[in-house]
Amino acid sequence: MVYFEAEDILHWSISDEPEAESLDLGPHITVEMNDKGELIGIEILAASSFVRDSILDSVQARVLQLSDVSHS
Repeated sequence: MVYFEAEDILHWSISDEPEAESLDLGPHITVEMNDKGELIGIEILAASSFVRDSILDSVQARVLQLSDVSHS
């Protein structure tokens, strides 16, 4: 996993195989595939805010879940 701070890009390489194609999964996530269609990498643009927002959403959902359980 490599973080390019100047560009705010997080790149997770799963394999050193050459990239044959890529697929955008959303506005900030691109997956890279080899010539067999197998996942070889993931790239996250605007990584700092994407990771922060993902963690906050996850924590908030968990807190709400715990809150619902404690009020039951």
